[in-house]
Amino acid sequence: MRYTDLYGEITGGTAAATVPRWAWRVLGDIAEGRMPINAVRHPLGFLCLPLERTGDLGVCLHIWSPEVQSVETTTSGVHCHSWELVSFVLYGSVRNARAHVAETAPSGPDGATHRLFEVVSKGEVDELKATGRTVRYLPGPTSTYGTGDTYTLPAGVFHSTYVEGGPDAATVALGRQDPGGGNLSLGPLDAPSHETRRMRCGPDETARAALRSVRRIEAAHPVLPEPAAGRIAARPPADPDPPGTRGRTGRAAPS
Repeated sequence: MRYTDLYGEITGGTAAATVPRWAWRVLGDIAEGRMPINAVRHPLGFLCLPLERTGDLGVCLHIWSPEVQSVETTTSGVHCHSWELVSFVLYGSVRNARAHVAETAPSGPDGATHRLFEVVSKGEVDELKATGRTVRYLPGPTSTYGTGDTYTLPAGVFHSTYVEGGPDAATVALGRQDPGGGNLSLGPLDAPSHETRRMRCGPDETARAALRSVRRIEAAHPVLPEPAAGRIAARPPADPDPPGTRGRTGRAAPS
């Protein structure tokens, strides 16, 4: 299934019967090496598996797993997208915390707490440009979504995302680009512009994360068909080489 198919299933209320099975098969293909994708370590703590980018539309699988080495953001976890997000929870529990962000001067008792950084992706490099805009951040309302739930987020809404109730979760993330939107992140007031390089997993680590996600989907959706012989690996691939120091991914893929 592609963006239009998945969007139709999710908005039509039939996703619970179709989307987990689709994701299970896709992840099985990745685990077995039939779909060569190297996952990207996102600074918000999950693995991003980019599956489709067609014009303004994109589809990714996001996987939170304790087996994945995380990377640290150079700004903060509070950000907004340049695209509209529709996300379906495959398993686990995900909490979205919206933020109140208001532009203000750095000085004064109610002065700015953060600077806005514009995130511009160029291939494997993300440029984080410190803008002249400073803002005051306050926590906003939060909502928690579990297995089979769908949540949406308009472009331009500042938020942060967390996993609750355990280390494992996964979502199918659909993004539709907003022509007037921008990818922004809140960062320290005194942080300069800088560049980071995306951190990609090797084939073995990607396959191991995909296999773990396959097992989690099977546990969360017991009505899935039994795997065909040889379709899903019986054990994880061999451990990859220890990863080195890596950079920060951008905001181009849905999160």
